[in-house]
Amino acid sequence: MTLRTCLFVLRVSWDRPGMSPTIRVGIVGAGNVAARHADVLSGFPDVTIAGIADTDPHRAEALASKHRSPAYGNHADLLSAGDLDAVYVCVPPFAHGNPEHDILSCNLPIFVEKPLSLDLATAESIADEIDRRGLPSAVGHHWRYLDILDRARDLLADRPVRLALGHWLDKVPPVAWWLKPDMSGGQTVEQAVHVLDLARLLVGEVTMVHAVPAVNTVEGEVDRATAAVMSFADGAAGLLATCSLLDRKHRAGLEVHAEGIALELSETELVVDGGERVREGERAKVAVDRAFIDAVQGKQADVRAPYREALKTHRLALALARSARERKPVMVDA
Repeated sequence: MTLRTCLFVLRVSWDRPGMSPTIRVGIVGAGNVAARHADVLSGFPDVTIAGIADTDPHRAEALASKHRSPAYGNHADLLSAGDLDAVYVCVPPFAHGNPEHDILSCNLPIFVEKPLSLDLATAESIADEIDRRGLPSAVGHHWRYLDILDRARDLLADRPVRLALGHWLDKVPPVAWWLKPDMSGGQTVEQAVHVLDLARLLVGEVTMVHAVPAVNTVEGEVDRATAAVMSFADGAAGLLATCSLLDRKHRAGLEVHAEGIALELSETELVVDGGERVREGERAKVAVDRAFIDAVQGKQADVRAPYREALKTHRLALALARSARERKPVMVDA
């Protein structure tokens, strides 16, 4: 797929005059996360699912049929079909890179699900191309839209966090590629990146990490358990613990301690000083998509994790993975 081809087959330019009030969205990937986005987007009166592409034709056809849209065997065919205003990329870590660059070559706004890539160079090249074209972008860090996050920020006002404890203690997800390091990138990159993003928001930037993996019982698998120390630029100390040894999700979230207060945050709940509990609904998963669609329409949009911002969290996750692999501390670039 070349830029010349795209210009001939697509009615694209996100900022073109007279844009239809209905945004036509293509989706690359047809797994569970893609299905969640498709369900949310199809509930917006100003969005149409214009096509779904997946290398598994049965999966593509099943999701496309649900939303009465065409199915495609790859992202190039989806782009060639044209008539798109924006594209979602919901693919496994190892599949990032070519889809994003082909989409951007068509001058289309892009929503990318985390993690951004297996390596830093791929994500950085995508960020540079988004910046060069000045296109709207967003990454699926929907935890940034949690109402309890706003409450936590209020409670921490004028009380800087001094200790942060992150956890992702869970089972192995039911996908064949997840246990392969060269396909998933490992648990810190693929799952705990949500917790790392939350830590950046509530505590600040991390300057140094030192991750220690447990000894693997199966050669060639991702680390099944890791413990890490993190040093924050503003002076806070942090710990991150991950494992994929369990039969169910035990804990996934962030605990922070400041003068006179302790908070525990997850995707579903805020616990204040071990007592008061504030539950979270499903609004965040809707808000992250609504903000991106608003941006595509040229409206004032609450996009909280554009690609360049999400790259900072991805860089931190990759630094932790590198530290565990090399068995030594790693400095985190700003």
